[in-house]
Amino acid sequence: MLFSSAEFLFLFLPAVLLLYYLVKPWRAIQNAVLLVMSLLFYAWGEPKFVFALIGTILANWIFGLLVDRFRERKGLAKGIVALTAAADIGFLFVFKYLGFSAGILNQIFPGMVQVPQIALPIGISFFIFREISYVVDVYRGTAGCQKNPAKLALYVAFFPELVAGPIVRYTTVEGEIDGRRETWEDFSWGARRFLEGMCKKVLISNTMANVADYAFGLTGTADLTMGLAWLGAVAYTFQIYFDFSGYSDMAIGLGRMFGFHFLENFDRPYISRSVTEFWRRWHISMGSWFRDYLYIPLGGNRVSRGRHLFNMFVVWLATGIWHGANWTFIVWGLFYFVILAVEKETGLAKKLGAGKGPKPGRAVSAAGHLYTMLFVILGWVIFRADSLGQAWQYFAAMFGANGVSMGAKAWFYLREYAPELIAGVLVSGTLLQRLGQKKGMQTVYAAALVLLFLASVAYVVKGSYSPFIYLNF
Repeated sequence: MLFSSAEFLFLFLPAVLLLYYLVKPWRAIQNAVLLVMSLLFYAWGEPKFVFALIGTILANWIFGLLVDRFRERKGLAKGIVALTAAADIGFLFVFKYLGFSAGILNQIFPGMVQVPQIALPIGISFFIFREISYVVDVYRGTAGCQKNPAKLALYVAFFPELVAGPIVRYTTVEGEIDGRRETWEDFSWGARRFLEGMCKKVLISNTMANVADYAFGLTGTADLTMGLAWLGAVAYTFQIYFDFSGYSDMAIGLGRMFGFHFLENFDRPYISRSVTEFWRRWHISMGSWFRDYLYIPLGGNRVSRGRHLFNMFVVWLATGIWHGANWTFIVWGLFYFVILAVEKETGLAKKLGAGKGPKPGRAVSAAGHLYTMLFVILGWVIFRADSLGQAWQYFAAMFGANGVSMGAKAWFYLREYAPELIAGVLVSGTLLQRLGQKKGMQTVYAAALVLLFLASVAYVVKGSYSPFIYLNF
């Protein structure tokens, strides 16, 4: 079930809100309503995976109890944490990477193993990371041990953030499981944020997908002109941002409607002046997870130069692998490792204003922004491609292998989708935010948002199916 589907908008969400607020005086019943409805939400597409989800929750609940029980015996507690991570990552490996690994073995040793066909539970990478962070935080003493398995299940399986993030930490919502306060201000703020996210997804991301899918579908043919290749890459750059940030907006808004305060997951990444800054602004919950649970435990930057580069390599290799079982994701992760390592070693990121020092002038900022977006766009080509071969062919078209013309199709799509492209530029920047803060503009903004939401609903009612990209991860 998608947040932008008719079933969710007109059936599931109204039912959850009605049931939840009917029992407002009783927090335990409210939590039970949210948990049951969250499991129903997850079971909507593939009921059997609910048992996998519940199984991992119970296992990590037990691991958390054991860590808390043997806290004073550091060696034993640390061993339990290691066992937890191994079990969770092993579970993730079986469902997500076993087939990929078997395929690699068969390429090296033909016919060595049979490649298993295992269906992937939706959102597995997200809820496994939430569970690992919970047990580690209990061990570190930054989170309390949750004795009630139903409350831990609510944290892991809460439907707004269940299948595509953000990767909410237990410490973020620990006090709100029982002690949250629902207010009209929070509810209205959450509803507005949900509407903003839906408009991003339906009106910008889905329409940009038409351009990107067409261009990438021509990979390897002479019809993919240089102009169309660049247009398709730019379209996908907007598509994935408004798809994922739109989902995060909707998740954050839904959480707020029930009294939960999730942290932000995006901070206008396309205004960045360096790739280092871009990754501080993009998928913040994932980046902070790898920082706190992998990079820092490896030693972070408080080690020798060579070890620091190795730590960065491990983190970005893991980041690529986390996104999917495909060489494209691995190369995409290592692509960013190389760029970030160069920025770190040369001090380029600081020169472009990514640090806390003095900000550069406009010319340097503009150059930094162009440089950043160039590499981000190239990175998204690798990410979007079905294979490294397709990525290479697409790059070839972008740099003139099929000639340097725009082509009739590129001009057609440019004219047809110009409003969405312009909207993408405006919404991904700061212009609309600044306008919305001006006196008297709040009412105009609210009215415009309602109209855009109605337009989004019209698209939804038409029945076009366009799942969120990060549901696959």
